[in-house]
Amino acid sequence: MQNHGIKKVVLAYSGGLDTSAIIPWLKETYEGCEVVACVVDIGQDRDDLQGVEQKALRSGAIECHVVDLREEFIRDYVYPVLQTGALYEETYLLGTSMARPLIAKALVDVAKKVGADALCHGATGKGNDQVRFESAWAALAPELKVIAPWREWNLRSREALLAYLKERDIPTTATLEKIYSRDENAWHISTEGGVLESPWNAPNKDCWVWTVDPLEAPDKPELVTISVEKGKVVAVNGEALSPFQCLEKLNALGAKHGVGRVDIVENRLVGIKSRGCYETPGGTIMMAALRGVEQLVLDRDSYKWRQQVGLEMSYVVYDGRWFAPLRQSLQAAAESLAEEVNGEVVLRLYKGQVTALQKRSPNSLYSEEFATFGEDEVYDHSHAGGFIRLFSLSSRIRALNEKKQQG
Repeated sequence: MQNHGIKKVVLAYSGGLDTSAIIPWLKETYEGCEVVACVVDIGQDRDDLQGVEQKALRSGAIECHVVDLREEFIRDYVYPVLQTGALYEETYLLGTSMARPLIAKALVDVAKKVGADALCHGATGKGNDQVRFESAWAALAPELKVIAPWREWNLRSREALLAYLKERDIPTTATLEKIYSRDENAWHISTEGGVLESPWNAPNKDCWVWTVDPLEAPDKPELVTISVEKGKVVAVNGEALSPFQCLEKLNALGAKHGVGRVDIVENRLVGIKSRGCYETPGGTIMMAALRGVEQLVLDRDSYKWRQQVGLEMSYVVYDGRWFAPLRQSLQAAAESLAEEVNGEVVLRLYKGQVTALQKRSPNSLYSEEFATFGEDEVYDHSHAGGFIRLFSLSSRIRALNEKKQQG
C-alpha cells in the first residue's frame, strides 16, 4: 500500500465496469485516501445515469457529483469544431475527442471545490484518452497529481475486473457477454471490440446502436431545412433552437434514415491502429448544411484556408490539445471565416445519404449573371485570353528556356 501524500482523489466516473473497480482499488492502493466520483452528463444514455450516485457510493466513494453539461458540450466544444470543418482522417467527426477536454475541465472544477489533491481516469495505456485527459489537466491544474490505474494495476481483462468486484461484494451490471466497448454522448456513439477486431469481418447488426440500417430505412426521402448563422446551426425546419436541441432533433431525423454511419480503421496517437463503427446522425446533417452555405459565401482562397484550418484542427482535437494556444489560434481563424457564413439549406435524407438540394445566403458570391451558360451582358470572354497568358507565364518562360538550352 502506498500514499504519496494523496488524501482525496476525484475520479472520472461512468458507473461502468472499469470505474466501478477503480474506486475500491484507489482506496486499497493509496492508504487513507478518499474518492470523490464525478459523472459528467454530456448526453449519454439516460439508463447509464439512473442510480449512478448510489452505485458510486456503494463502490466506496464518499461523494458523487453529477454535472449536466449537455448544452455546454454542444455549444462550446462541438460547434466551434464544426465551424472549422474538422474531420479526422477525412471521416471521423471527433465525437469522443471533443468530449474529453470538457470532462477533464469538469473534474478540475470539482477537485478545486472539494479540496482534492489528485485526479484519476480509467483510460487504458493503449488509447488516446489518457493523453487527452492528462494534457488537459496539465494545462488547467498542473499542481494536481494524476493517477492512471490501467498503467499501475495488474488487472488485465474483463474477467479479472469482474472477479475483483465479486471478491469485494460490489454489485455491477457488467457481464462477460458485453463484448463491445462503447462511448456515447449527445454527438455520437462509438462501438469497438468484438467482431470488429478483425478488419476482414463485416460489422453485424449489434455493431450499430442508434441508426437504422440504410437498406431498411424508409423508401420515401425526407427534406429538412437548416438555418445557419456565423457558421452555426440555429434552427431546424424554421424552429429556432439551442445547439443541443438542434442536435437532438437532427439526431432523431438522421437515425431514422440511417444517416451518419462510418466504419473506419484509424491511427491512434499512440501508434496503434484501431477499428470502430461510429454513428453521428445529427452531426453529419449539420456538417452538410454548413459546408453548403460555405460553398456560396467563401471565395476560393478563403475556402482553401478553411480546409487547411479544419485539417490542422482535426489533429489538434484528436491529440487532446484543446487548451493549447494552437487550438485557440485555429479557432480564431475559423470564427473570422464564419463571420458571413449565414444562410439556409434544404437537405434530403434518404437511405443513409444527406444531399443538399437548395441553398441560399444573403452573402452569396454566386451570381447567375456571371455563371450562366446562356447569353449575358456582364462577362467579356475575350478578357480570359489575357488572364490565361499571365496565369501560365512561368510555364511559358520555362519552356522557352528549355528550348534555348536544347538549341
